[in-house]
Amino acid sequence: MNAIVGNKIKVLRKQKGLSQEEVADHLHISQSTYARIENGERGSWANYIVPISNLFGVQPEELLKQDNIHIETIETNGAVYNMGTVNQLSEKLITQYEERLKEKDKLIALLEKTIQDLKSSFTDK
Repeated sequence: MNAIVGNKIKVLRKQKGLSQEEVADHLHISQSTYARIENGERGSWANYIVPISNLFGVQPEELLKQDNIHIETIETNGAVYNMGTVNQLSEKLITQYEERLKEKDKLIALLEKTIQDLKSSFTDK
């Protein structure tokens, strides 16, 4: 349950454009404590369920559902967006995409180094 709630809180925080530090300040806890809540390492989120729900504009019971949560609106830079339903799958897809981007960057760096090494070996002769 901690991981489910933590993941939902993380998705809501990112959609609202807030940092962990900003949410932690709102809850009057340290950033590291908040990070552990988001990572599902702590069950202390239950102590903060009302302020968390108020901050993100969701009902407390929505954070406890196992499937998804409904977000009425998200306000970013003065614009209000109806976000509909956020599924946990979207967060997993984003994480996988970010990992693939890191792998791509590593491969590009390796290929660039290989090309430089080849160029050096030809110019040294």
